[in-house]
Amino acid sequence: MTSRIASIQRSATVFNLAYGCSPPPKQVTGIPLNKLKVLFFAEGATLAHVARPLMLAKELDATQFDVTLCRPEAFSKLTAGLPFPVLGLECQDAKIFAQKLAHGSPLYDFSTLCRYVDEDLSLIDQIKPDVVIGDFRLSLSVSARLRSIPYIAICDAYWSPERPLRPPLPVFKFTRYAPIHLAEFIFRRIAPFAFHLHALPLERLRKKFGQPSLGYDLRRCYTDADLRLFANFPALFPEVSAHKGADFIGPIAWSPDFDADLDYLSGNGPLTYITMGSSGNPQIIESIVPILEQSGSRIVIATAGKPLQLKPKRPTTQIFDYLPGSVVCQHANLVICNGGSPTTNQALSCGVPVLGIAQNMDQFLNMEAIVTFGAGLMIRADRAHPTQLRQAIKLLTGDPKYAARAEELAGNPGQVGGLHPLSHHIIAEYDKNSFSNT
Repeated sequence: MTSRIASIQRSATVFNLAYGCSPPPKQVTGIPLNKLKVLFFAEGATLAHVARPLMLAKELDATQFDVTLCRPEAFSKLTAGLPFPVLGLECQDAKIFAQKLAHGSPLYDFSTLCRYVDEDLSLIDQIKPDVVIGDFRLSLSVSARLRSIPYIAICDAYWSPERPLRPPLPVFKFTRYAPIHLAEFIFRRIAPFAFHLHALPLERLRKKFGQPSLGYDLRRCYTDADLRLFANFPALFPEVSAHKGADFIGPIAWSPDFDADLDYLSGNGPLTYITMGSSGNPQIIESIVPILEQSGSRIVIATAGKPLQLKPKRPTTQIFDYLPGSVVCQHANLVICNGGSPTTNQALSCGVPVLGIAQNMDQFLNMEAIVTFGAGLMIRADRAHPTQLRQAIKLLTGDPKYAARAEELAGNPGQVGGLHPLSHHIIAEYDKNSFSNT
């Protein structure tokens, strides 16, 4: 374990590689004489959509860029003390978003998107940015174009229009009881109609403001921008190639600040890190822990503030509300999570295999890529029974091929040639827009 951690520390991390630590993969040239104004929109649907813009904004060189971050008030603690202006942003309540996601409903209705455009335009007119960057702020597909400002979207490669979408069946209330093969058969046939329905609010919005249709393609609706930057490992999505309208910026793994003692992470024996995030089901954790305790693994659990009925039987099982996941993953042998990209990025960046207990569409799509690459396994949240969990944990901890594939990602996060830093993309989009307006 010690040698693996040292190897990780010696190699360039994904985030450092992506943001220009010496030596950068490619030098940025043609930097404007005046600082560029960059306006970040952090949509409040989930923590990830706020954390990613936050990390990107913090990494930009203040001598080259004049940064402003917009985020919902619910995340004010997360953005306290930043060295640049932070403004409030009207966002749909995260609980409403989660309810719509759980029920398979369109994530935003037409009236909400119309309000978003009004809010976007007000902020754009106030700041007058040179470039706008958003993370799942779907309305920017319209509002940035109405002001003729270059728009960069931070998104996930599994929603790329260049990638064939084979939609997996998410977990719904009825799937817990229905035969999965039958439910999947029916879902594959109704999915095109469901995706059309999900695309309808944004298509109506585009029509209202005179923007061309996106063909009711949900992938395009979720990622439309002048430039799409994928916050993923390129190796997980070999069918998605970089071009003038899309590129990989690499996984962005955010962790909360943590002042407490972390010495217990360096104890003897294997360590498993468990977190289901804010959207996960804590009952799954209660099913996993006895299996790991029987195997002799040390266990560290982050509950995201959710109460657990669990009473650990061993002193080597420790429970916290929040933990710096990127630090914990450096000491872990296995990470068990909901399969979403925030935690899987942390694990794979440290060369640790993942067991994803997937529930929503994004989690399934993300884990499918990881499973195909060979760096983890996935179990449906509605089928996470002790037998399945025990088998998956045994495979991931007993077969070294999973750790080897995860370490392959950690050792070569950007693949050959590396990744461009965000500053490169901002300047390129600004120059492109300036040239087209001359």
